[in-house]
Amino acid sequence: MGMEYLSNNHCNGGEDSGAVNPPVILGLQPSALIDHIAKVDWSLLSQISGESGGSFPVEIEELEHILSEVKIHILSSPDDLSPVKTIAAGSVANTIRGLAAGFGVSCGIIGACGDDEQGKLFVSNMRLYGVNISRLRMKKGSTAQCVCLVDELANRTMRPCLSNAAKIQADALMREDFRGSKWLVLRYAISNLEIIHAAIRIAKQEGVLVSLDLASFEMVRKFRLQLLQLLESGNIDLCFANEDEATELVRGEEGANLESALEFLAKHCQWAVVTLGPNGCIAKHGKEIVRVPAIGEAKAIDATGAGDLFASGFLYGLVKGLNLEECCKVGSCSGGSVIRALGGEVTPENWQWMHKQMQTEGLTVPSSDE
Repeated sequence: MGMEYLSNNHCNGGEDSGAVNPPVILGLQPSALIDHIAKVDWSLLSQISGESGGSFPVEIEELEHILSEVKIHILSSPDDLSPVKTIAAGSVANTIRGLAAGFGVSCGIIGACGDDEQGKLFVSNMRLYGVNISRLRMKKGSTAQCVCLVDELANRTMRPCLSNAAKIQADALMREDFRGSKWLVLRYAISNLEIIHAAIRIAKQEGVLVSLDLASFEMVRKFRLQLLQLLESGNIDLCFANEDEATELVRGEEGANLESALEFLAKHCQWAVVTLGPNGCIAKHGKEIVRVPAIGEAKAIDATGAGDLFASGFLYGLVKGLNLEECCKVGSCSGGSVIRALGGEVTPENWQWMHKQMQTEGLTVPSSDE
């Protein structure tokens, strides 16, 4: 099989910390992913195939070609040490890393990476922030990569290369992976549907709550039926959707709007959240509905990870027993912290910015020894 489990040394609590204290929150990311992020001028975007603004899969040759072109079209500012930022990525990895790094919540990741440079980078990045990687398998082969091109208006165009990437299979999941954890974080993807169903089945057997992110409006549009079946199963406890995904979910229904999308999600999930970018979010739990504005002045450099980091803050709030409005406010603070720099990783200065916003809102700032 050419597969090995990664030990968790260099991580919080030493080699077998995962066995003694299971992570409070687990993320399932079947394929580890590395992002190459760069701010570029318009002319490059017009040269690459596919629409700008979306996400469109490419082969490795195309990915390498775009990376070589990036060096010519880079928009670097004087304070950038390196014009292309290469970091561990993926929606779930962003959420989990945010919870570990910014909120001190013990987290683990389930998935697989290749035994290449990118795989090693993913592992060392997760370890660096104290994410438990003992459930991450290293396989022979390549790790998924994505080029994220950010334009002058902070919009991003993504070209992922996922072909032949190392991926964990549904039959590799074990009950021990989930035992003792409180939450499992998932992202909807049709290519991962089998493993998502398998993970939910085990999570429910182990009494673990499940959080689902709707991923993208294209994913909701093309695979709406499978998504509705997933939601209607009653196994999703918390669902995050952005404005576009929520709109897509109820498209064609009578009186379809964001409120009706929220109602629909809340009918099937204990907690339903629709994020509205610079307009904050709306959320529902039981009979309670809240609307929370965005927090802090909007200074978007790159919107990558805003929804992922919103989820970090919201989940932290739930784990700490905060009420619905407070959970939304923490989410708004953490979502706002990541858009102030390139990529889905929050810088130390921006964690401090988040703590300041939380203090202003009267929220308890996480201590480093949580």
